[in-house]
Amino acid sequence: MAKLIFLGTASAVAFEGHENTYLVIQGDDSSILVDCASNPILKLKQAGIHFEDVTDLVITHFHADHVSGLPNLLMDMWILGRKKPFRIYGTDHSISRAEKLMALFDWEEWKNLYPVSFHTLPVEERTLVLENQEFRIHSSPGDHLIPTIGLRIESIINEFTVVYSCDTNPHPAIMRLASDADILIHESAGPYEGHSTPAQAGEIASQAGAGKLYLVHYSIHGDKTASSIVEDAKKTFSGEVILAEDFMEIDLLK
Repeated sequence: MAKLIFLGTASAVAFEGHENTYLVIQGDDSSILVDCASNPILKLKQAGIHFEDVTDLVITHFHADHVSGLPNLLMDMWILGRKKPFRIYGTDHSISRAEKLMALFDWEEWKNLYPVSFHTLPVEERTLVLENQEFRIHSSPGDHLIPTIGLRIESIINEFTVVYSCDTNPHPAIMRLASDADILIHESAGPYEGHSTPAQAGEIASQAGAGKLYLVHYSIHGDKTASSIVEDAKKTFSGEVILAEDFMEIDLLK
């Protein structure tokens, strides 16, 4: 078993049926969270993943819609009796703030807390984030309002590759990260500074030679509808375009 599950797909302001964008990569021996919005324990349970099976968290950047659930996650796993170590990865900008955030909750006084380790990543292209028997993850910097990283997730079993842009303007480093990926998951919150429109996401997918394009980090309001978001991306990408929904799954063993 190896799959990616969208735990949320909305942009900064969540809306009915759509939590802020974050996801989990699930294997037989590891489950890796990418960002940590809202109430992760509940979302993981709804996705059929036990909190003890979550081994790692990668923080793409330190904006509230991507890290608001971190204190809840760490506290809830402690209350529920977790014993296994837990590893958190991110840039210095993200990790230093995550540590300060948890210090505000006096977490050093939580008795019998399971081991938590922080791992700082350089803001460089194709940085190895982590590798285990199931997955290999590299990061490259995006172009957002604060330091951010996109991720290239490879299934070691069959080399199936999924790339997640995270929040970013159209950026050459993300295009290179997505080169020949089976699937590109790209944000589509634009047109706003630090973000991309669906059409720009389609352009990146085309330039990268991606097989399929999944759109995330979107909002439906006014004249913007699910179909219009997809149609905008199809104007610049000839492959299949899918508007991701909460709890949608991608099979990584295809």
